Amino acid sequence: MISLNNYLYSGDTVVKILHCYSRDLKENAIRENNGVDLAHSNCLIQMIELLEHNEFLTLQSQTIREFYKFMTEKYPYLAFTFKGRIKSLIRLEEKINGNIVEFIYDYYTRTGKFPSEADIKEQIRRIKDLIAYRIVISLPKCHLDPGQNREEIELKHIYEIANALPGFLEERGFDPVISGFDGQSEKIDEQYRQYYRDYIASPKGYDYRSLHIAFFDNTSRSNIEVQIRTKTMDDNAEIGPANHLGYEKRQENDRARREAIPEGENTFFDNAYERGMKLQKLDLSKVDVNMFGAVDNALINDGCGLYRGRLILPYEHLSRFQNDLV
Repeated sequence: MISLNNYLYSGDTVVKILHCYSRDLKENAIRENNGVDLAHSNCLIQMIELLEHNEFLTLQSQTIREFYKFMTEKYPYLAFTFKGRIKSLIRLEEKINGNIVEFIYDYYTRTGKFPSEADIKEQIRRIKDLIAYRIVISLPKCHLDPGQNREEIELKHIYEIANALPGFLEERGFDPVISGFDGQSEKIDEQYRQYYRDYIASPKGYDYRSLHIAFFDNTSRSNIEVQIRTKTMDDNAEIGPANHLGYEKRQENDRARREAIPEGENTFFDNAYERGMKLQKLDLSKVDVNMFGAVDNALINDGCGLYRGRLILPYEHLSRFQNDLV
């Protein structure tokens, strides 16, 4: 079976690895009439396009900067950052295989049979965050009056920003994408509710909380995702339990899925499961990819977007002191 791990030891660049892996995956998929691997290969080709033809990022970032300027004027007392990145190759591969494994497992345990190839392929097409922007806000304590609840005020601002964003970007050539998410909140305006995945009202595992919305950028002909969260939520996602501290628990979940669907029952599950487990066990210190180095899986110097996403931008706004007094 072809897997990404086979291409990580030759000293090639990320782009060359993508070309070789996607090509071999496609050729093998055609030989074996495997439509899921073909969709997998096409998703990798999308990333190649982003990395090789990214002139549009300047224009796209400028549009995001316009919303940043809008927020600096409307919320001068808030501290916030705008972060942008192209998804890393390893994270993309993890997500593709993870989506397949989780979908087939959930479908099988619910119905007692396997989903169609078309339904499995759709789990790959649903990946909309090859380019993602994150808005993180914080209300400094100096702006709180006695008795005020910081979390309540930050949440109020989160939903205000969420309600302003879709119309702002739509006027500038970005079409919001219907999310298909059920757990929505009335705090989002009804006209925009269908576009958001509200993980604040309906948190994910490890208390992951954030608002997610996807857009189709008509200039680049690509999808982007925007996440909106408070600093507390961001800390939990980046350096807390929702990040990689749940590694052992996730391994337990993966093993339980393997036990529920024995090897040989479903080729699509088998391939995705094996690729995912190989990535979990990857020793990054042994990897030889140009512009990447690691002492171990915690100490990493990633200059190419193999493990950590390639940064597009950070914009930072530091709030003024209360009453503008220093």
